[in-house]
Amino acid sequence: MKKWNWKEGQRVRRRQQGYTGHPERGRYRGRQWRPSWDDRNGHGDAGPSSRRSDNQASSSSSSDSSTAPELPGFYFDPEKNRYFRLLPGHNNCNPLTREQLRDKEREKERARMLAEDDKPTKKAPRAGLNASVLLQKRHLGLLPEVSFYRQVHEGKISAVRRHKLEHQSTDNFRTIVANSNREKVFAVSDMSHGGCKYGSVSFSRSRKSGSLSVEAFDSPYVTSCKVNSLCWASFNYPDSHVLLCLDKPHFSVTLYPASLFSNTDSDQPGTQYRFNIPAAWCCAWCELPQFDKWFSVGLSHKVILQHGVTGKKQTEVNIDSDVLAQRFCVGVPLVFNGCRSGEIFSIDAREPSGRKGTSFRQESAITSLRILRDENYLLAADMSGQIKLWDIRARKPVQEYRGHYNEHARLPIHVSETEGLLLAVGQDCYTRFWSLRDGHLLRTIPSPHPAANSAIPSVVFSSRLGGHTGVPDLLMAVKNDLYYFPYNTDETEPQ
Repeated sequence: MKKWNWKEGQRVRRRQQGYTGHPERGRYRGRQWRPSWDDRNGHGDAGPSSRRSDNQASSSSSSDSSTAPELPGFYFDPEKNRYFRLLPGHNNCNPLTREQLRDKEREKERARMLAEDDKPTKKAPRAGLNASVLLQKRHLGLLPEVSFYRQVHEGKISAVRRHKLEHQSTDNFRTIVANSNREKVFAVSDMSHGGCKYGSVSFSRSRKSGSLSVEAFDSPYVTSCKVNSLCWASFNYPDSHVLLCLDKPHFSVTLYPASLFSNTDSDQPGTQYRFNIPAAWCCAWCELPQFDKWFSVGLSHKVILQHGVTGKKQTEVNIDSDVLAQRFCVGVPLVFNGCRSGEIFSIDAREPSGRKGTSFRQESAITSLRILRDENYLLAADMSGQIKLWDIRARKPVQEYRGHYNEHARLPIHVSETEGLLLAVGQDCYTRFWSLRDGHLLRTIPSPHPAANSAIPSVVFSSRLGGHTGVPDLLMAVKNDLYYFPYNTDETEPQ
């Protein structure tokens, strides 16, 4: 019986794993393994790939020369044409990890898409969006008016190009929110010394070219509190106030008059209302005349419906999850709530008991809710990246919008029903446009800055910024920069 040899056992194990075990040939040296030319093309008598016959090698040598075999624990760099060992973990001592490789590939893809976006002509998002053909069909009566305008907008959104707006602020934008008419923008920024600044941003348009420019950041307000959520409130007149949910150290829900942040309306008096409501995740304002000056806030395991002047609580509902998103209906006194558990449920403001109404569920935590003009339909986005259009009556999804990316961030979705568009910014920092009707992905816009959790863009899609123009623009705030993407492609070169 043959005596066991430890070295021979090591050779067998290495040969089974794909290593040659011949240091003198230069094929495996310490932490770097360099396959020979024959090994990379499958002609060696040993190597990382399995043995193949001569016929197989001759037929596939051209394809294998460009793609190296995958080795467990190693990474092949096509630029340096060699293998490097991957080290586990995330500490700074490791020179190469899979996370770094993924980030490198994503940055390459972002740079490629930015170069594609700068080209004057782009491929149409789908067939049949030629403007002259659409116009001809419209004149012949072959295309309904609604379908004509929807397809025109789909073609236009594929041609918008990036332009940088000059402004004086040096703080990083966290979020921008447009009012109901989308003519005013409220911005929240993180200051360099650790505080938070919020206020309105005013724009103007050139009469000749229609280009957008920043006039001023009107009367910004500085605080040490983090802003968890905000929404516009029609207190005295439409969008007269802004409702903010403030985090530590001073937990509260505060109702600010919009004139406080405007240089032009500074002569109009306004009253602030502050309510000691701790750790509010989200808020929503009711527009119904029967519930004038009422608002709702979502807390941890609780929903509160409260009056904006007296502070009287109409409804208080205890639930078994955190409420991360809310939205009021316009025609009926219903508020829809999206929970961390994935549940979406309604509460009727007319019932003081606060019982749950319609309820349905998605697979992950709800991050944003939008109710369409036909209030039988609701859009919901969650932390798994799913965006679904729900039929509230049937309690089932009727449309899904694929391509959105999210893992753990509370990211909003935006709807423009006039143009038939849905847009959202993912955690990968890409802004995506879908057709609201059929869920087709129309456009993917990369961020001008490298992707990072601290550099997720915030966007507004409006045709009224700087004055009514009839055609919408996409306004994007990322880091301390502002960009806009106009429908008018004849403006200055992109930046």
